[in-house]
Amino acid sequence: MQTAVLADPLDFDGWREAARRLRLAGVEPARVQFVVGQSFGGLFDEAAALPRVDGAFSVPRTFWETATQLIQHRSDDRFDLMYRLLWRLKDQPNLMAVLSDRDVAEAADRVKAVRRAAHKMKAFVRFRQAEDETGEHWGAWFEPAHRVLPATAPFFARRFSTMRWSILTPDGSAHWNGEALTYGPPADQAQAPREDAMEEFWRTYYASTFNPARLRLQVMRSEMPKRYWKNLPEAALIPELTADASVRTEAMVTQPAPRPNERFQRVRAPAIDRATTDDLVPETLDDLARGVQGCRRCPLWRDATQGVCGEGPARAGLMVVGEQPGDQEDLAGRPFVGPAGRLLDTMLEAAGLDRRDLYLTNAVKHFKHEPRGKRRLHKTPNAGEVQACRWWLDHERRLVKPRLILALGATAGLALLGRKPAVQAERGQIITADDGARVLLTVHPAYLLRLPDPTTRDKERARFLADLAVASAEL
Repeated sequence: MQTAVLADPLDFDGWREAARRLRLAGVEPARVQFVVGQSFGGLFDEAAALPRVDGAFSVPRTFWETATQLIQHRSDDRFDLMYRLLWRLKDQPNLMAVLSDRDVAEAADRVKAVRRAAHKMKAFVRFRQAEDETGEHWGAWFEPAHRVLPATAPFFARRFSTMRWSILTPDGSAHWNGEALTYGPPADQAQAPREDAMEEFWRTYYASTFNPARLRLQVMRSEMPKRYWKNLPEAALIPELTADASVRTEAMVTQPAPRPNERFQRVRAPAIDRATTDDLVPETLDDLARGVQGCRRCPLWRDATQGVCGEGPARAGLMVVGEQPGDQEDLAGRPFVGPAGRLLDTMLEAAGLDRRDLYLTNAVKHFKHEPRGKRRLHKTPNAGEVQACRWWLDHERRLVKPRLILALGATAGLALLGRKPAVQAERGQIITADDGARVLLTVHPAYLLRLPDPTTRDKERARFLADLAVASAEL
């Protein structure tokens, strides 16, 4: 029996070197044992009989991706499972693709459990405020189902980069000082801060978002396993909230519907029934902005925070039309305030254009997106949604009366020209639309942000600046 001694439960480099030497030496999995932090005669003992074996062999990347997560599992035989897979991969290079294989399936199940533990750590870590010799410091105690702290701590460093914090677990600790992430020894709960003012915030937040009509205990326990309740301040409310769920549901059902917001009543009707009679047409940009908030011309209003109308002087020589509000615009209620908007401001300034002199808006007034975890990812509006929202854009154009319209991207071009333009082929030239509008087509700044190659990015930004120069010259 050959024994490989590893420095700690997450000593992946030590396991990899030991496994490589064992596999090259032809030591079968049944004759290998991996131990952590103990001194056994074996592979790394100077007196070991196994000679050093030089050489290497390749394995697929999927194996290393699996192994780096599998080692975080708490099972005692995880090293043995990893070595069995490695042993077989030398002769079966496509083994990781055989999902019906017992070892591959077992590894996949354990990796899934590790990922779930990491997800729960991101969701259920609760920081408490404390003080140390250098000032404010936040601490949290957490007991993960698996050893996921080193892999998950960088998430908290990115998420809470301006805080100094520590996460303490029975496996180890992670510390962020505002600049660097370091790791320390295991801890116990007594070292973590006690209850602070944020406890009441979590309880209030949880109670206010608890929906008794959608209570499903089995699903709730799946998403919030009871093993984590003891460290969650809001968990103390669960028994009471679940016990009163039926009573609160009945009260919600019998409560009369709230009255509609009267601010939107004057211009809301044309948006709902698509009427365009003269007495319902918005007379000012303020009327139009209020009307957008009550717009129901397409379903996009359902998932958006608010409608985002245009911004700028009532008489602007240049109107800039983008595609739709982004995540930050949806929250702020203003156009072009996110990353693409900041880049646009920089490029406008370089072209000699002042944003304060321009009217900025979008072809579609509500943020179309799809949820991806806690993020909301942009989704391109379809032709029907663009056509439905063109009613608002046409009235913006009527009220602002711009001499030139800068269309940023294909969606804006569709709304203004009535057809999907070939942006790269038609950009930089002024096109006269069927209704007489003069449209200058170019790319959207978001396109420039997505370019990964620096050379291509610089080239495309120069072309974008040249398009803006055409607009500046026209004005």
